[in-house]
Amino acid sequence: MKKTIKDIDVKGKRVIVRCDFNVPIDEQGKITDETRITASLPTLRYLAGQGAKLILMSHMGRPDGEPDMKYTLKPVAERLSVHLGQPVVFVSSPDVVDDAVWAAAEALAPGQALLLENLRFRKGETKNDAAFSKELAGLADIYVNDAFGTAHRAHASTAGIADYLPAVSGFLIEKEVQFLGEAIEHPRHPLLAILGGAKVGDKISVIENLLGKVDGLIIGGGMAYTFFKARGYETGSSILDEKNLELAASLEKKAKEKGVSLLLPEDMKAARAFDNEAESAYFDADKLPPGWMGLDIGPKSVKRFAEAVASAGTVIWNGPMGVFEMPNFAQGTRSLAEALAASDAVTVIGGGDSAAAVEQFGLAGKMSHISTGGGASLEFLEGKILPGIAVIEDK
Repeated sequence: MKKTIKDIDVKGKRVIVRCDFNVPIDEQGKITDETRITASLPTLRYLAGQGAKLILMSHMGRPDGEPDMKYTLKPVAERLSVHLGQPVVFVSSPDVVDDAVWAAAEALAPGQALLLENLRFRKGETKNDAAFSKELAGLADIYVNDAFGTAHRAHASTAGIADYLPAVSGFLIEKEVQFLGEAIEHPRHPLLAILGGAKVGDKISVIENLLGKVDGLIIGGGMAYTFFKARGYETGSSILDEKNLELAASLEKKAKEKGVSLLLPEDMKAARAFDNEAESAYFDADKLPPGWMGLDIGPKSVKRFAEAVASAGTVIWNGPMGVFEMPNFAQGTRSLAEALAASDAVTVIGGGDSAAAVEQFGLAGKMSHISTGGGASLEFLEGKILPGIAVIEDK
């Protein structure tokens, strides 16, 4: 068990919190999705209520170690001020930490908050540079990591800083580790994993790790066509991971050996072009004509997958069943999301496109847990140790 903010006394202390405020911003500088900001609020409100002096830090986008005001965190400070009901101090320093920032940090009263400028304005952030880690640590007495979305990165603000300060987790990371960890290590059985997305190569390690833990595995989305090709099916102009055909065949064989029920789509909705308005039709998995591309699962697959979900005790879902961004090819992903929403199972959505899909369909509130980190949740499912969690002190 890792220490959390409830395990330490923060009253009157300066607490530096790594948040994930990497939110989308439009050309007018307006935030278009505040999910990551609101996800941080329980931790920030608790710390403020306990009398901590808050120093908040995050990255946004990829400014490549140079100050680029297109990626300034000023709009985040403005929205945080509204959510927290008090002004959040913001110092727009291209150096992230300088004399003005030091002065602002020292002037904080208990319960007040300061937001630093985009961490990635400094090259030292992504390089996990010790000097930058030390600068950040010098601002505070305690380090709190609450940015699960970057916990798989060994950066100055996620890992290096813990060399100089006591490190604990916020409520968001605590929840992520609890749900993802329980789902894999102590699930309610049957444990069903659903993997979608484009390339088998991106999820080889996930599949291999899960084959030793799950009772059933569904593979959909673009990944399915690599498995179909390995079986000798025609895949037309569907997305294909040519380099991993042999691997797909071996994974299917390994699943059989381990007694894991591996389900592939029985049918698909295909089109003549990658276009929402393109001519489309349904085909059985082994009957796709040359020149067509599969863009969604079909009704037979939906029925079979929904039945598997209905009988599961725990479901982990990472990756859509089709190109859900196109309305004409969203039904498979939507139907699967509806099956999860109606299920009595513990349902864990592994961030990224799956999280975007359940949000888009208005079903987020029906899921047990939606991860805030796509890449981090994938690496967690692979069984990897995440640097940003490894540095947190054990209880």
